Amino acid sequence: MIIAVVDGQGGGIGKSLVAGIKAELPDVRVIALGTNSMATGQMLRAGADDGATGENAIIHNMNHVDIVCGVIGILNANSMMGELTPAMASAIGGSHTYKVLLPINRCHIHVVSVEDAPLGVHIENAVKAIKEYIEEN
Repeated sequence: MIIAVVDGQGGGIGKSLVAGIKAELPDVRVIALGTNSMATGQMLRAGADDGATGENAIIHNMNHVDIVCGVIGILNANSMMGELTPAMASAIGGSHTYKVLLPINRCHIHVVSVEDAPLGVHIENAVKAIKEYIEEN
């Protein structure tokens, strides 16, 4: 099982996701896919097994991972202040990979009927969803 964590800007959310996934599922391979090198570096420092940066890395890996995880904005072209390109969003959204998305209301996306909770709760919920998916498959 290979999990890709996609993040950009400072990489803080990706770092928390990687740390949470590795704490619960230490034997699962986690790939850090950053829109920039700072984000990739943060996720690698949190324990990701491999990392790659940029548009081509994200596009290429969507066909080679079982799960992709990140904020809901990774499905939106030009999110993260333009760091996530339309090609990246298309590759992520068009992939048959199982997607676990955090409902962070940024990037001009507001998800209704979702629990308004601190980031840590969303991270825990994402890790729980990934763990359940792995156990079922």
